[in-house]
Amino acid sequence: MMKSRLLLAVLALGGLAVAAAAYPTRPVTLLIAFPPGGPSDVLSRVIGKKLEQILGQPFVMDNRPGAGGNIAAEAAAHAPADGHTILMGNNSILATNAALYKKVNFDAEKDFAPISLIGSQANILVVNPNLPVKSLSELIALLRAHPGKFNYASSGHGTAAHLAAELFKAEAKLQTTHVPYKGGGPALQDVIAGHVQMIFATAASVVPHIRSGKVRPLAVTPIRRTAVFPELATMDELGLKGFDATTWHGLVAPSKTPREIIAQLHRATVEALKDPSVRKSLENLGVDIAGSTPQEFAAYIKAEIPKWTAIVRASGASLN
Repeated sequence: MMKSRLLLAVLALGGLAVAAAAYPTRPVTLLIAFPPGGPSDVLSRVIGKKLEQILGQPFVMDNRPGAGGNIAAEAAAHAPADGHTILMGNNSILATNAALYKKVNFDAEKDFAPISLIGSQANILVVNPNLPVKSLSELIALLRAHPGKFNYASSGHGTAAHLAAELFKAEAKLQTTHVPYKGGGPALQDVIAGHVQMIFATAASVVPHIRSGKVRPLAVTPIRRTAVFPELATMDELGLKGFDATTWHGLVAPSKTPREIIAQLHRATVEALKDPSVRKSLENLGVDIAGSTPQEFAAYIKAEIPKWTAIVRASGASLN
């Protein structure tokens, strides 16, 4: 009896190895948690097109927006774990939403197998040019001298712009008032018009307005300078040590996907990120390309969850 069970186990493992070696055997669905045309959608299509060429099977882009990315993430978490359904995750889905939403039907750490971090989109802290500050230290001094007097805009409650500002408030010990908008475009326009004093805006959206003098940049939010605006110092360099608030993107699969398939997807992703045309397309989106091993990406997610959970709870942004 013991021998027969051992034989069955060996045969099962052999079958998994054969399946992994043949992967992919049919089109791969890449779930996208946001509407067509946005940064996450465009980034996913750039990566998916290259993965299609490398792996020799079509990659079907499946947009399932809603609930801050939770709809697509839930579908991915409960999909068959055979590598034929993967998700373009981001910091909202994998690090923030569990604290933001009352009910999330997946566990970011337990239900996904990380494949690779793709890259991050920097936020830039900008102010209306009429605000009498020309540096981060001057802004902090002004806000501390007038607690609660000045406002900051965001693209909505719980968004990257909102939470970056809340992290700034916590780290610099400030009091400012949050003015949420329905989207980053209207929020940035009101900063330009002077109705609100400041915003943490995505680099790709705000750099043209910086160049034209419509807003004044003070710092970027990643731990390292962004290639989109390399001359601008980071919050960390300017005194807020360890400050890191970016929108990051990465591929994940259902948690029980065989390791051999995860390894194949990882190798293909690394190859895709080395392609000059892919790099150019991502850089045009304001993406600082990262790449990572599955283990490194898992550790990154694990570190991001408690940081943003604390910020969500401190800010009162939770929808629980």
